[in-house]
Amino acid sequence: MATIRNLKIKTASCKRIVKELHSYEKEVEREAAKTSDMKEKGADPYDLKQQENVLAESRMMIPDCRKRLESSLADLKGILAELEEAKQKEGPEVTEAESTVADVEKLFETSES
Repeated sequence: MATIRNLKIKTASCKRIVKELHSYEKEVEREAAKTSDMKEKGADPYDLKQQENVLAESRMMIPDCRKRLESSLADLKGILAELEEAKQKEGPEVTEAESTVADVEKLFETSES
């Protein structure tokens, strides 16, 4: 049974994962810049290798985060559908959840382009 409480939880979860995804994307940019800077300056090969490993780990987190976001989005849509069937689809929580769904779908559209 879908409740407003579950809806709030799933909405917050989606928002948190979006924030996490943006954080990882910024981290990849920062680490890539640091790696290229180290290459230009002719850093020690060991240090450069370690930095490349850090960059690779950061890059691996993005697809994982996207999968979790897709799963969380599906859960949120499911709860919205259940509330609609139960004729409880009104209120600020529902509006916020629908807005979050739209934002996440837009995020996926822009990243696929």
